[in-house]
Amino acid sequence: MSIYNAPLNDMRFILTDVFKAPEFWQNNANLSHVDMETVDMILEEMAKLSKNVLLPINQSGDEEGATFQGNGVVTTPAGFKEAYQQYAESGWVGLGGNPEYGGQGFPKMVTMLTEEMLFTTNQSFALYPNLTVGATLCLNAAASEEQKQTYLEKMYSGEWSGTMCLTEPHAGTDLGIIKTKAIPNDDGSYQISGTKIFITGGEHDLTDNIIHLVLAKTPNAPEGSKGISLFVVPKFLVNDDGSLGERNTLAVGSIEHKMGIKASATCVMNFDNAKGWMVGAENTGLSSMFIMMNYERVTMGLQGLGGTELAYQNAALYALERGQGRSDTQIQSPEKPADAIIYHADVRRMLLNAKANSEASRCFAMYVAKQLDTEKFSTDPEAAQAAAARVALLTPIAKAFLTDKALEATVDCQQVFGGHGYIKEWGMEQIVRDTRIAQIYEGANGIQALDLLGRKVARNDGKYITHFLGEIRDYVASMSAEHGIKQATLAAADTIEALTTTVLANISTRKSEINGCAVDYMHAVGYLCYAYMFAMMVEAANGKSGDFYTNKAKLADYFVGRILPRLDAHAQMVKSGSDPIMSFDIDYFQISAS
Repeated sequence: MSIYNAPLNDMRFILTDVFKAPEFWQNNANLSHVDMETVDMILEEMAKLSKNVLLPINQSGDEEGATFQGNGVVTTPAGFKEAYQQYAESGWVGLGGNPEYGGQGFPKMVTMLTEEMLFTTNQSFALYPNLTVGATLCLNAAASEEQKQTYLEKMYSGEWSGTMCLTEPHAGTDLGIIKTKAIPNDDGSYQISGTKIFITGGEHDLTDNIIHLVLAKTPNAPEGSKGISLFVVPKFLVNDDGSLGERNTLAVGSIEHKMGIKASATCVMNFDNAKGWMVGAENTGLSSMFIMMNYERVTMGLQGLGGTELAYQNAALYALERGQGRSDTQIQSPEKPADAIIYHADVRRMLLNAKANSEASRCFAMYVAKQLDTEKFSTDPEAAQAAAARVALLTPIAKAFLTDKALEATVDCQQVFGGHGYIKEWGMEQIVRDTRIAQIYEGANGIQALDLLGRKVARNDGKYITHFLGEIRDYVASMSAEHGIKQATLAAADTIEALTTTVLANISTRKSEINGCAVDYMHAVGYLCYAYMFAMMVEAANGKSGDFYTNKAKLADYFVGRILPRLDAHAQMVKSGSDPIMSFDIDYFQISAS
């Protein structure tokens, strides 16, 4: 079984040294109730729960998987119901929820760390409460007061769970062509009919009720995405006194048999004149659902971080214990037939790739979390607006770059094990399989890259990225630490500035250019973001004694020398344009018998 020890020291370093969280909270009237002593207790308790309850059922849950029993019944693997009950009763689902409806009101800077531990130890389990939290965010922002009163408290308590029902068999990412219909009833409710696919947690045995947030179109709705409305459709109808009534006319038709996250039920959901209620105004469903979708996208970055952290810890332990080969750095003797593979430079290279990704990912996720908290809680409208712009720019990077790098890191760690990494018992192949999905759902990473370049850069003529580059340069100029990360970060910023100018010029005459270079542009910007994070960590560690702080600077050295040069490679690929891609005729891709 895999091992895990929560990196609490790294988490505290990011919170207190890098982002000055206690000062940030105390200087904000809406967050002054948060203190580091309480946050420490929260992190320590989640560390225990993750290690002692969720990790032990991670591999067994993968082997058993969620099971479709027929007749609309789905069961989770052994131990999941008990673990979920403990998780819910401890108040974890509502940790960041609105206190007016039973939530605890903690900021994203806190909840992101608990979510990291959750995804590290059991990615399948994490998805059940994760979707619920996303649904509560959507309801809290867009639902009527009556709907909030009906659903939020039960969802924060974990008694009820939530889903997001978007995709349909024919539609995929193109939600504008969904076919699910919503016909109005005389009592203000709607009859919802249609089929949704890839619904995480659409059916299970963990909660008493499941609250589905469903995208559908009303009669005579405008064509495309402008005609989408959002509906809350519970598995069991809720009586006026809050008790559960009759079962709604919706059911799971099947569950998917997947590469990974097998203990998470991914469902085909059929709605047959199911009773639902509109959330928000008619034809505003997509914007309301984006509240949940953007939360999930940032959280997928945390899923990638979790996969990286678990893979790294187990690969590092294996490398310290596994004897194989002779190292040039060790004294050879007949009594010592082999050295631990940690002494081999190539093994260290793979481990350091993963470690650098883990630390930069955590720092970047915290940076985005602070922006989210500023947007939500700041009493300064200008600060909130600036934070919202930064979140808009960085959300696709948080989702796509972090998960792309996570899969790369988990494969590196699997490689440390050699042949044993391919064997099921060690658990490494499961980490790779589970982490792979994070690149695909909640908007595949290619779509995220298009969002970054098309909407967040090109649409406003580079204003968001220009402001971000200004922030980076101002920060580096203020650094007191003397370290190579300073010049490397400035050089990276210069490269991205020039690259953005080139791309904007190219797409001004050829819009299709966005599609051909978006992924490489996103990766280039992602490496700049990591450089900025390492600059922050180096500065926070500067002047502090001890190996913990010294190693922050050494890891930044490794990043500058061995990882950051990839930025230039992606920049060159962007500059080459889409012609090398689009020069092939369609016939080239036809598969013929000859």
